[in-house]
Amino acid sequence: MSAITVQIPSLPISSRGWSDAADFISEEITKTRKKLEDSISFGQPLNELYQVYQECRNPDWDGYNAYPVLPDTVSLAGEFLSSLPLGTPSPSFGAEPDGHITMEWHHSPFRTLSISISPEKKLHFAALIGANSYYGTENFYGEISRNIQDLINRVSKS
Repeated sequence: MSAITVQIPSLPISSRGWSDAADFISEEITKTRKKLEDSISFGQPLNELYQVYQECRNPDWDGYNAYPVLPDTVSLAGEFLSSLPLGTPSPSFGAEPDGHITMEWHHSPFRTLSISISPEKKLHFAALIGANSYYGTENFYGEISRNIQDLINRVSKS
């Protein structure tokens, strides 16, 4: 597996108008561009996933007998990422001592979601949204459930 780097060309965003509507459109273009740059669609998340794999692919990577992260688990995590809709905020990545890959969307202490991807194609998830907690396990066969997508959206909303 090799690292993927995607360079987004810098496009000048300028407005030729001097109205409130022109200012609004310019602001919306800027916000949309930022969302796309931060989304899973532009390669940076794959680079971060690959870095976690590089750091955790050997047995005992944590000094406490952790299992290695397997290439199949990384591939499954990449498949999960590519299944997310365009514009979905990028998660942060980590590895667990059992060899699973974790993805986390964290907005605040009361809006956070963690998904653990196992090599057995299981998604173990836990979320805290306000005073409510959600958790469970779902099978993953290339398509993200509405339940998990809804949790990502609820945690990530501004």
